[in-house]
Amino acid sequence: MPRRSCRRQATADMTGSDTMGGGMYGSDRDGVRAAFADGAVSFWEALDALVGGAEIVVDRPRGSHHPDFPEFVYELDYGYLKGTTSADGEGIDVWIGSDPRRQVTGALCTVDLVKHDAELKILVGCTAGDCAVIRRFYCTPLSAVRILRRKKP
Repeated sequence: MPRRSCRRQATADMTGSDTMGGGMYGSDRDGVRAAFADGAVSFWEALDALVGGAEIVVDRPRGSHHPDFPEFVYELDYGYLKGTTSADGEGIDVWIGSDPRRQVTGALCTVDLVKHDAELKILVGCTAGDCAVIRRFYCTPLSAVRILRRKKP
């Protein structure tokens, strides 16, 4: 996949205002429902619960090459949350940045017109510089990326 020059995309700041509760998510899974007894959980709280309740498996360490496109090198650790499921049937993808606190710092939305898919990936410990590295990784002629950065409290 050839690289192209990307125009800078704005990074959106998101608050915890988007909520989900009850409905199809009404069953108790590993005590998560009890942790949010009021029936509503913000987007960021939900990501915190997913990351906090799962082991992060790094299957593509910093410096490794993409298995299908060896010209793409992972400049940050990349992996998934063990015991979770994303839209592709695999574990939820996670980028791990340089901040050692390992807190959820954002989310990444990708659209790949070659694969005809869209995905959400969780950013853990990612600084603004790490987000720039990640954005470059997805900068190809037939893909788009949007990074949602969590506002600091």
